[in-house]
Amino acid sequence: MNGDRIFFRFGPVPIFAAIFAIFISLAGGGWAAPVGSGLPLPRFVSLRAQEVNMRAGPGVQYPVEWVYKRRYMPVQIIAEYRTWRKVRDWQGTQGWMHQSMLGGRRSVIVTGSRRTLRAEPDTKSRAIARMEPGVIGKLEKCSSEGGWCRIEAAGRRGWLRRVEFWGVQPGEAVN
Repeated sequence: MNGDRIFFRFGPVPIFAAIFAIFISLAGGGWAAPVGSGLPLPRFVSLRAQEVNMRAGPGVQYPVEWVYKRRYMPVQIIAEYRTWRKVRDWQGTQGWMHQSMLGGRRSVIVTGSRRTLRAEPDTKSRAIARMEPGVIGKLEKCSSEGGWCRIEAAGRRGWLRRVEFWGVQPGEAVN
């Protein structure tokens, strides 16, 4: 009789837990965290297409809030949900884009006022071009220590200081 009490008191708990675990696995793990790419966050990417929709949420059922019309514009991925990426643009606007609209090409956008593209990473170096705010360039190289990055824009290749554009993490090395 004493054994029956122990069985009924403690026996059903492991059975219930096993049944619950089986139910969850058969239900597709609805409470599990959605799988993303596994790549580090935040990270920079660029728009792959000439026209990309930014949505209010991670799916086509969410309304389009912005339509971007600049291929290679840099965006920063700040979250992932399955095939959707929550991104932030250079002005701080956030929303969701499908991963197929984003590419790994690193680019930057000139910010602030007119900037001078230099031949060498030095403020006294020869000026190659003057760049207006909003110019998008391809990011080629940045050292983790230096304040300069080499970019290419409109067929011109040179150096800009990190504070003159958006599209690189502080202290990030790009080779």
